[in-house]
Amino acid sequence: MKWNLRLTAAERGIWKSAQMRRMLAEAGLEISAGKMSSWWATSPPVIRLEELDVLCAVLECVPGDLLIPEPEKVAARRPAQAEAVGGEQPAATVVTPRFGKPRSQPPL
Repeated sequence: MKWNLRLTAAERGIWKSAQMRRMLAEAGLEISAGKMSSWWATSPPVIRLEELDVLCAVLECVPGDLLIPEPEKVAARRPAQAEAVGGEQPAATVVTPRFGKPRSQPPL
């Protein structure tokens, strides 16, 4: 995901992180200066839904304005499938049930 807070804020006339932090505080979200700086300068590794909800309310936007999917990065993370000889796809692994070996009983 691409974090788009700065551009979304700039489109609404908010140019400084301190101004954004004050607006969040007025909406009931008190965050530290360090956290605000991190949100402003980089993509946060984690964001709580409550925080995202307040950000969207303050900026009058939807989560899709702040979080932009990057499917090409997801595709790049997938492991490459091994090429079979002759261009054929490798056979899929078949999982067969083990009859006659019942599972253990849960403890009482």
